Amino acid sequence: MQIINIGSRIVNTYLVSCDNGYIMIDTGYHNDFSKVIKRLAAENIHPREIKYIFLTHAHDDHAGFLNEMLEITDARVIIHPKAIERLRRGQNSFDGGCSSLLAYLFCQLLGVLGKGQHLFPAIKNEYLKRLITIDSDEYARICSMLQFEAIETPGHTADHISFFSNGILLCGDAAMNNFPSIRRTIIWIEDLDDFKKTWEKIIAIKPSIIYPAHGKPFSVKDLERFLPYLDRIKLRPLNK
Repeated sequence: MQIINIGSRIVNTYLVSCDNGYIMIDTGYHNDFSKVIKRLAAENIHPREIKYIFLTHAHDDHAGFLNEMLEITDARVIIHPKAIERLRRGQNSFDGGCSSLLAYLFCQLLGVLGKGQHLFPAIKNEYLKRLITIDSDEYARICSMLQFEAIETPGHTADHISFFSNGILLCGDAAMNNFPSIRRTIIWIEDLDDFKKTWEKIIAIKPSIIYPAHGKPFSVKDLERFLPYLDRIKLRPLNK
């Protein structure tokens, strides 16, 4: 399995090779679309070689240019059922809170910079028929054909899923390895209990390596080492 990162310094956008093309893991921020197209060209990959888009969750930095990708490809989108309403809304949920003081200050800075609403283009109605939820027979058929699994990994968001294949986990925002992350914890957590259970689930499946949406790949041993720290987290909500 080949994994290519065509994302930015802020958010990774992965391509995973499959029999007849590629699976794109998330789309980045809306204004990153043209840059990703250029990176595809640099890899000699035509957009129409992307057969599926695996959306780990409906956030502005993960579903930003989804409409644009669906416009130029015939790709189908694999999602959690709870992601549909969020894609229709076109805005991150503000349930939960920041995972640390540093994360809280970072979110406040985003607000000062005019990015605190975390808006992204709502999915166009014409593309809803191309969504494949992980509770569908169609999803089961695709998984069997392409030999991967969508693992439910809630906590960061209720609609969060991770991509698992050949012992490799692409975990979206179930964990993080970049500023302002502390001990692999993501900046925003909707449900802390679910987040901890997700880490325990990831540790139990023992991936050989974890590719996060933010930062460089890391070992599952990091989650084992930092798991006790989750009990010390106190979420800091944002006033919206």
